[in-house]
Amino acid sequence: MTISDPPIHPSRVTAYADARAVLDQPLLVPEPAADAADAPAGSLAWLRASVARFTGDAQTHARRHAHAKAEPAGLDPRELRRAAAGSAVGADDRHTVVRILAEELGLPGPNAVADAVVTVSAGYFGDELTPSQAKAADEAVASLLARTARKDGVGDLEAAAQRIGLLVQACDATARLVEHARRAALGGLPPSSADVLLAEVLRQDPPVTALRRRAPADVRVGGLDLRAGEVVLVDVTAAQHAPAGGDRSDPDIGAHDDPAPLAFGAGPHRCPGQAQALALAAGLLERDDPAAQVTEAVARVLDLAATWTAWDGQPQAVDDRVYTPHKAIRRVADHLVDHLAELEARLAGQEPQPDHWHASATTTPADLAPFTTADLDEARSRLVRLGRIWADRLGALSDAQLDRSPGPGWSFRLLAAHVAGSLDYYAGAVGHLGAAANPEEQI
Repeated sequence: MTISDPPIHPSRVTAYADARAVLDQPLLVPEPAADAADAPAGSLAWLRASVARFTGDAQTHARRHAHAKAEPAGLDPRELRRAAAGSAVGADDRHTVVRILAEELGLPGPNAVADAVVTVSAGYFGDELTPSQAKAADEAVASLLARTARKDGVGDLEAAAQRIGLLVQACDATARLVEHARRAALGGLPPSSADVLLAEVLRQDPPVTALRRRAPADVRVGGLDLRAGEVVLVDVTAAQHAPAGGDRSDPDIGAHDDPAPLAFGAGPHRCPGQAQALALAAGLLERDDPAAQVTEAVARVLDLAATWTAWDGQPQAVDDRVYTPHKAIRRVADHLVDHLAELEARLAGQEPQPDHWHASATTTPADLAPFTTADLDEARSRLVRLGRIWADRLGALSDAQLDRSPGPGWSFRLLAAHVAGSLDYYAGAVGHLGAAANPEEQI
């Protein structure tokens, strides 16, 4: 396609190969925000003019995008997922997402940060605001700038804008992803876990349906000849569905038989916080059913354990400990028993039993024994039953009991998230060791 003059309406790209060509092309940049050179620092107009998301100049975008990438790099997705899975039911998902991110970033007043970000998000993408909404958005940006700027200086103002932009962009997009996932799983999470559900939703019903790119100068992209100033609209939903219905003899389509989802973008402008957003979304989905968190973690342990009959007898060094198949099963079972005893004691108004486990610091002779198919069968019987007890106990509790649990310590919802994460850790310390034993019998 050749365009002699920039059109009034943007070109629309619906084929996956063309979409990737547009998004991978570094000469195409996000559509810039309206000129706000005179906007005062701390206003919504200043924020939009200062974030990488709306920066049209390639060199400036690269600098700002580097700042944006640095922010989520230090956030552990596992910790974000645990925090989301243990968060209280009933709060606005947008508020929960931002509060958790603010806490992990060490920002003062995480709840106030979340309140401000929700306010800013109403006009961040250019939606028209009423005068009172615009005033509230400006005040919210100013408060966020005061909480995120780490020192004086123009450079730090730009870095602070990227921090604010990260929070605002995570706010609505992550909440929409969770909303779409809940819509796709009205009967609860599938047995294949929140991760599989989210991957399917990103392909079939993405929270971001369109991405815009602008050509600062004439450029050829795939089969498109674009003139300076032309805007290209990537139809994310259509592009992701195109391969399945396209001509498989087309080499461009054939190269993308299993296309990567485009909702987080691609190429040089890809969202830097994808792993963190997916972790938060998965945690929020798991929060809705803490019982499933534990039973699904048990199932994942047993999936890995089915490969441990191939263990060569060499302990696996992880962090400052060593692990073997028997030791991992021991720690998984002990963890299930320990925190279940804590839960029951707190419900009964009693002090939990003090912790005297030797835990992972000790490797016993039994830990070093070969892991046989009989051991695997015993582990299945033991862990499935423990997981079922957890599920029945948690399922009998109300949301209020899960979130405002008696006695000192984590809420029971957060306790379930902790247990699930710990089970994954212990099993992951040994990892996948080979072909599964008796795969037809696996749970």
